[in-house]
Amino acid sequence: MGLGCMELSHAYGVAPAPEDGVRMLRAALDEGVGLLDTATLYGGGRNEELVGRALRGRRDDALLASKGGMALVDGVKVIDGRPATLRAQVDASLARLGVERIDLYYLHRWDRAVPIGESVGALAEAVAAGKIGAIGLSEVSVARLHDALAVAPIAAVQNEYSPWSRNPELGILEATRAADVALVAFSPVARGFLADAVADPAAFAPKDIRRAMPRFQPAHWPANAALLPGWRALAAEAGCTPAQLALAWVLSRGPHVVAIPGTTRLDHARENSAASTLHVDPAILARAGGLVGTATVSGSRYAAAQAAEVDAESFDEVA
Repeated sequence: MGLGCMELSHAYGVAPAPEDGVRMLRAALDEGVGLLDTATLYGGGRNEELVGRALRGRRDDALLASKGGMALVDGVKVIDGRPATLRAQVDASLARLGVERIDLYYLHRWDRAVPIGESVGALAEAVAAGKIGAIGLSEVSVARLHDALAVAPIAAVQNEYSPWSRNPELGILEATRAADVALVAFSPVARGFLADAVADPAAFAPKDIRRAMPRFQPAHWPANAALLPGWRALAAEAGCTPAQLALAWVLSRGPHVVAIPGTTRLDHARENSAASTLHVDPAILARAGGLVGTATVSGSRYAAAQAAEVDAESFDEVA
């Protein structure tokens, strides 16, 4: 079980003060959290700086993952997988994090204007130079994984995966297993939905990225909210919290699956970490996956503009 650091600087609601974020991360390290996941994009680099401060003097306490190929340029998100850009972003990530080596560095999004082999080749150069330990890919399809593997070893694919986002089951779950590649599940508690942390999407902060996601919008939210009482009941039957039920379900999908739930609170980080050793009856997990899944969740996971940035297989396309 890792810790997604994004929301300490970016995306959901109002981020905590940087000093509070550093304090939370250091406490999470004390609790045994061993994987911290950040990115060039998050907070325009501020998240990497925050994670670097948390790791100061404790570099060996966690596997450190970051990402490049997607960044804020003059306040606008830009996907750029050109080798020169990636070389510069790796160096900038190292500087912001204050480290000599990043254990795992992902291509955050495939740039459709650049063959993925060229982007992966640049990251392979960074591995050879000792700047990064291993290469990852994010939101990619099976075809793109195979293209990348033809160029260099790939350690991990990070795609969204939870009971309400089953896209990995269209191929990448099996392809990563077969290639001995880790599948790192981001948003494993469905952007707070399966943690029972969303009472009313209308109350989201103005810049919360979930406002643009169809599942939280009025046309779909009532149908999705109707799934929550059953989800709470299953968690109670399992003797765990709603978030832990989602995490246990994700981890049950294969020994190569890793979850990186995000949070800004230490109590939630403890709760999430405890799910890694939680035993939930497989029959309950099966019922959970039947209650919340592709057939029952209303709405696409992304709006059209965001979906166009993603290479991963999609049930929307299948439909």
